[in-house]
Amino acid sequence: MFIESPKAEVAKTKEETYNFLNDLSNFRQLMPENIDKFEVLSENRFLFALKGMPEIVLEKKEEIPHNKLVLGAASDKLPFTLTADIMELSTEKSEVSLSFNGEFNAMMAMMIKTPITNFIKTLSTNLSKV
Repeated sequence: MFIESPKAEVAKTKEETYNFLNDLSNFRQLMPENIDKFEVLSENRFLFALKGMPEIVLEKKEEIPHNKLVLGAASDKLPFTLTADIMELSTEKSEVSLSFNGEFNAMMAMMIKTPITNFIKTLSTNLSKV
């Protein structure tokens, strides 16, 4: 299953945007309002839970400074990645495209597609506000 968010325009340089996303504690600012729990576990991992949903631990899987950051599920139960691709629009503006890629059976995919789509849209919307 592949889901891509609308592109978020960020009033920061490409480097500043990358550094913001690379500091996992900043993801708290991007989370939806129905966040139930958020905890940074280490420099490379954080845990979050939305109301009524199980806790998810994300960890850094790949980093390409100032261009790309890939976070993935720390558990093999729900294998997925969340990728932030960062493009430069101007010297003081960048654009971020978030994409979700996961391997789920058809039933699971049907159940989670809408909540995940809404989740990454919220991350993208909130990113354009920081």
